Parts: sequence; C-alpha cells; structure tokens
Amino acid sequence: ILMVDEKGKNMKCLTFFLMLPETVKNRSKKSSKKGNSSNSSNSKLPPVCYEIITLKTKKKKKMAADIFPRKKPANTNTTAVQQYHQQNLNNNNTIPAPNWQGLYPTIRERNAVMFNNDLMADVHFVVGPPGGTQRLPGHKYVLAVGSSVFHAMFYGELAEDKDEIRIPDVEPAAFLAMLKYIYCDEIDLAADTVLATLYAAKKYIVPHLARACVNFLETSLSAKNACVLLSQSCLFEEPDLTQRCWEVIDAQAELALKSEGFCDIDFQTLESILQRETLNAKEIVVFEAALNWAEVECQRQELTATIENKRKVLGKALYLIRIPTMALDDFANGAAQSGILTLNETNDIFLWYTAAKKPELQFVSKPRKGLVPQRCHRFQSCAYRSNQWRYRGRCDSIQFAVDKRVFIAGFGLYGSSCGSAEYSAKIELKRQGVILGQNLSKYFSDGSSNTFPVWFEYPVQIEPDTFYTASVILDGNELSYFGQEGMTEVQCGKVTVQFQCSSDSTNGTGVQGGQIPELIFYA
Repeated sequence: ILMVDEKGKNMKCLTFFLMLPETVKNRSKKSSKKGNSSNSSNSKLPPVCYEIITLKTKKKKKMAADIFPRKKPANTNTTAVQQYHQQNLNNNNTIPAPNWQGLYPTIRERNAVMFNNDLMADVHFVVGPPGGTQRLPGHKYVLAVGSSVFHAMFYGELAEDKDEIRIPDVEPAAFLAMLKYIYCDEIDLAADTVLATLYAAKKYIVPHLARACVNFLETSLSAKNACVLLSQSCLFEEPDLTQRCWEVIDAQAELALKSEGFCDIDFQTLESILQRETLNAKEIVVFEAALNWAEVECQRQELTATIENKRKVLGKALYLIRIPTMALDDFANGAAQSGILTLNETNDIFLWYTAAKKPELQFVSKPRKGLVPQRCHRFQSCAYRSNQWRYRGRCDSIQFAVDKRVFIAGFGLYGSSCGSAEYSAKIELKRQGVILGQNLSKYFSDGSSNTFPVWFEYPVQIEPDTFYTASVILDGNELSYFGQEGMTEVQCGKVTVQFQCSSDSTNGTGVQGGQIPELIFYA
C-alpha cells in the first residue's frame, strides 16, 4: 500500500504479508495429507513481515497561509468579515456564524475574531475611571502571549483566579487599542488617544506598541503640543522623544510658550523650561507665559487667581525668569506693572538697569544664549550686470528639501549693486501650495555683495524628505547682485539640503542662478 499526499510528498510505503485463517487451515490440511513429515519447521506459519520506508524531503515545512494562499473573498464574505470586525470594535459581542473559522486562512486572522469578543472569554476587564467605565472581554492565553504582565497576572506564582479585573487608571479607548495590537497585530493610533495608549503599553510592557506610539508622537510633534509631550516623555522615560521636544521648544520657543498646552504642564517641567539656556524667545514672552501657567494652576488647586496666589504657585520658579535681561520698555510696561513683583524687587531691577552700582538680585541677570542660526549658501559666486537683476513685482522662487528636521528662520537675500539702498521684501514658505509662513519686512543693503537676512515672525518647522517652496517678492532698487554656479545639493553641518527649480519663479531664479542665495535655519 502506497500512502501519499495530493502533491506526492512525505510518502510512506507499507509492505506486508498476511496469512488469512482460511489459507492457514487449507495449508494445514495439505500438510497432513502428505503425512510423513514430522519436521516442526514445516508446520510453522510464515512470519508476518513489515517494512516501512519513509522518503524525506529537505524542503521547509509550509504554514497554513502558504499552503492555502489568501484569495480575495467574494463580496458576501468580505461583508461578513468587516461586519465581525466592526461588531467586535463596538463591543456588540455577537457570536460568529457557524464555521466562522473557515472564513480566515491564517491563525492571525482567526485570532483577531476573538478581539473584544465574549466568545470563549475567560476574563473581563472593567476599564476607566468611575462613571466612565467599559466592560471588555478577554482571553487569558492570548493576553499572556502578548504581555509579560498579563502572563504574571494569570499564570504567575501570585496569579489570582478572578473573573473580573478593574483597571481605573487606563482609558477604555487606549485599552482597546492595546488589545487590538495583541489580538490582531494591528496598530491603530489617534492623536487624541496616543498618550493614553502609550501609558497602557508601558504599564503592561508591550514594547513594540510603545515604540509605535513614540514614533507617532515624534511625527506629529509641533510647537502646539511640544510642552505637553515634553512632560509626558519625562514621565514615560523616553529620552529620544524628550530630545525631539526640546528641539522644537528651543527653535519655536515663543509659539510653544503661547500654546494652550504650556499651561497644562506640571511644575517640574515648568522649571526645566524656564531655566533652559537655549530658549529662543524674548524674556517678556517667557514672563507672560509663566503668569498664564500660574492662573491655570490656581484653578487646578481650586484657588482664586489673585496676584498673591499666582506668586504662591510659581514659588521659586519665578526667579528663573530672567527679568533683568528684558528690554527696558518691556520691563516698565509689562513686568513692573504686573503686580507679581514686590515693590523692593521692582525698585532693585530699575536700579539694575540705570545705576552704575547695580544691586544684587535674586533673578538671573545673564541673558540666555538662545540658538545660533545656520546658513545654507547655495551659490559658488555672485555677479552683477548693467541689465540684471531687476524686480518689477515678480516672484523669485526655489524649491528645497532637507534630510533632517530643521526650522527655517528666514532667507538671506542679495542687495543693491548700485550703492546703498533699502528693499521691501515679502517672503513666503509653502508646502504643496499651503502657506506655512510669510512676512513683510524691510532690509538695508550697503552696496556690497553680502547677503542680508530677512526673518519670519516665527521659525517654520520643516520635515525631512519633502520639498518646500521658498519665495520672495522684492521692491527696491532696480538692479542687485545675483548668484551663479548654483549647486543642487549642499551639505550644511549635519543637514543635507537639495534644491530644484520652482514653477512659481517668474523672475528667473532657479538652481543655477538668481536670488534667495541662503536659507537661514535652526537644527
């Protein structure tokens, strides 16, 4: 008998001889008729012989998904699968149809059906704070495979046999996101729940989900949420995310300090920001941000937001504000009249500004270092001609991309080639047609071939590997210097900048020559 599968693999050949009872009886009769043989060996039955031959193959064993490749299901099956997933997500706990296993060719997909499903559930979680709880089903084996914390909870030495477990410190949406990853191997993150999901992933030691949360936060990082994320990154001990937050806060300090998220940080984070040496902001902006934080903190502590209570909640952090480094007008019209300073402090600071012998102050009097801007110069030489470079309301534009996140603070522009002159410049920065930053300002050129900086109101965050459009419309002296021998790629410190021509350019600027010789940025 030859036993093979449908593809002729793993063959087993079984060869055997059987003596049936009737055959044995007939042979015995024939032997007795011959009658004279007394040799016992002739009376013995032939032995039963077995021989098993296994033909082995060196090919790797295939999994179910390889043997039965997934085919695009019919519309009815697709609808059924989507319906099960949606029911599970909504916690409808609908029992799947009979033979639901046949809808899914892989163990991962069959396992995903159990996500948020009461079928075969042997534990339930009551998740969320009182008044906002949600009861979610679970399967101990699946959870233990996905998390060492769940393994210890259900199968460890101190495991407790509870049918219901309360988790008041995790939001239901975040817990569901973690369960979806454990059951379905899918990461589903949203901006409003990613921090809570990160907390759940950290609590239950699901490192790959935690890493995905951090990556999500890094890509969505901006001046609006940098302070809050800084606070959370310190809490979750994520040094890479902390560093990214500091990069944004340093470069876009005034935007970060004016954001609503700044008022939501804890006192320790407030102190770390106020004492930051590289904070790129005017000190009056730092002062006003601290007062805004103090007002919200009074509400959190259920205190009336009086001057006394604001100073109380600020405590020693008040002296981290470098009030003596403010411009005199900012101090006189702002901090001195805020009421947050005592009369003696106000008098001493005024004396510090004006007196030759300056009094001792509790406030830090040394200005912050801020950030040093870097300049990316894209031309190897410049020139001027009697008929170039002219401006008549036309646009000079160039496209660029970087390989690391930077913050564009402004552009360096050429000035007059016919002596000193003043220019009016409208600068603009766009991404895919969307304006990210613009400013209208004036600059004075001294007739040299130097470049002259023109700044945005706030630095603009630039993401890597995406082309942005830098544009300027100049109004001033008809003739100016222009760049030539342009480069398509420039290495500036640790940042690589690539340039290409822009369709917005109507005045002749391109990669090889023209205006906008420099990008000024923080990195």
